[in-house]
Amino acid sequence: MFNTALSIAGTDPTGGAGTTVDLKVFQSRSVYGMSVVTSIVAQNTLGVQQVFNQPVEVIEAQLESVYSDIVPNAVKTGMLASSDVMDVVRPYIEKHIQTVPYVIDPVMVAKSGDALLDKQGQMAVRTKLLDLATVVTPNIPELETILEMKVETMDDVLLAGKRFIKEIGSQSVLIKGGHLKGDATDYLFLNDTMLTLPGERYNTKHTHGTGCTYSAVITSELAKGKSIEESVRLAKRYMDLAIKHTPELGHGQGPVNHFAFKGE
Repeated sequence: MFNTALSIAGTDPTGGAGTTVDLKVFQSRSVYGMSVVTSIVAQNTLGVQQVFNQPVEVIEAQLESVYSDIVPNAVKTGMLASSDVMDVVRPYIEKHIQTVPYVIDPVMVAKSGDALLDKQGQMAVRTKLLDLATVVTPNIPELETILEMKVETMDDVLLAGKRFIKEIGSQSVLIKGGHLKGDATDYLFLNDTMLTLPGERYNTKHTHGTGCTYSAVITSELAKGKSIEESVRLAKRYMDLAIKHTPELGHGQGPVNHFAFKGE
């Protein structure tokens, strides 16, 4: 029997981010991948050139196609370009939330700095989806936007993690420390516990799609029935090798290596 995972997100024709890379990651973790495309994004390692947001009725039709036939073992959402899209997605997540883990990569800005979510959408993420999440995977800028606070020190991280669980209502939050000083250490807040996930910082510009990749690995492991902690710890090891051994593709910030991890 195959474990299945669904990605609900935008696209990347160069294969480094969005549903394009999520399917690649699911495959690398021996999970059958499915996707619902929310936005068609013309982007590459140099930046975002154009975005076409799918009509909400098209997104809903895709969701109905999946859920009426193959209810996934885990779901991940990435780029949801508007509040209206979130309104369409939420009922499908909520209906199965007791049995289907839900991972949110709160995509707001592309690695190139291009905005992928409008201001109204940024506020809607907090009120319309985060309370359903099994795991949320914000980087520091996304965390600052959601909580409306600066996060620069370890004390800030501790406060932000505790606030996230208490105020937002997510089951857990993985605060990615790539924007902080020092090593690339991440912090998983789960109930009243904080787990530190140390990682080496590599001297590379090729980090396109790291957020998508990280959250997709977590989704894959949750789809197999692993715990939140087990899923996040494996994903951290996966990401360490993916960034250490980048394929150095493209003329800008290239993608990470989705085939470097050979672990369990």
